[in-house]
Amino acid sequence: MVAAVKSDFWVRAGSAIILFAIAGAALWFGGIAFGLLLLVGGALVLVEWFQLVKAMTIGGGARTGLNILGPILILGSMAGLWFVRDHLGVTGAFWVFGMVWATDIGAYFAGRAFGGARLAPAISPSKTWSGLFGGMVAALIASATIGDRAGIVGVPLWIGLFMGLLAQLGDLAQSWMKRRAAVKDSGKLIPGHGGLFDRVDGLLPVALLLGALAFAGHIAVRAAG
Repeated sequence: MVAAVKSDFWVRAGSAIILFAIAGAALWFGGIAFGLLLLVGGALVLVEWFQLVKAMTIGGGARTGLNILGPILILGSMAGLWFVRDHLGVTGAFWVFGMVWATDIGAYFAGRAFGGARLAPAISPSKTWSGLFGGMVAALIASATIGDRAGIVGVPLWIGLFMGLLAQLGDLAQSWMKRRAAVKDSGKLIPGHGGLFDRVDGLLPVALLLGALAFAGHIAVRAAG
C-alpha cells in the first residue's frame, strides 16, 4: 500500500513537472509557441467538457446551457490569456497564472494544516473553509508580489483575494459537474492528474475576467522610467 502511494506520488510529480516545463516554455517564448499551446490545450479541454456534460444526469435545458457555456468560457479564457501575454508581457501573464497556482497551493496546505468545517460537502467533501481562505490569502500574496514586479496598474493588487475566490469557485463548479456525471476525473490525459480540464478549472474564469479587463483597458503595465 505504501509503495503504491509513493509510486502515485512520483507519477503525479513527474506529470506536474512536465506540464510546468511545457507551459513555462511556451509562456516565455510567446508568439506562435504560446498560441499553439492555447489552441491545443483549449481544444482538449473543450472535448473533455462536452464528454462530461454528455455523462451528466441533468435536464435537457441545463445540458444545452452547459454546451453553450463551455465554448464561451474556454474560448474566452484562451483569448484572454493571449491578450494578456501579448499586451502585458510575460511577467504580466505569469501574474495571472501565479494567482491561480498560489490559490491551489494555499488551499491545499491551509486545509491540511487547519481542517475544520467542510466548504461544500455535497459537491467536494475534501474542501474546507480554511482551505478557501488560505487559497485567497495565497493569491493575494502572489498578486502583490508578481503584480508589483510586472508593473500592473489599473486594478488594485489586492484583486488577488477575489481571484483566489473565483479560482476556487471554478474548481467547485467542475467538481459539481463530475459528481453529476459520476466520474472522478474529467479525463485520463495526464497520468496521476486526470484530464486537462481538472488542471485548468480554476484558471478558466480568472483568465476570462482578467483578459476582458485588460482588453477593456482597465489593466495595463506601468511605463518604464
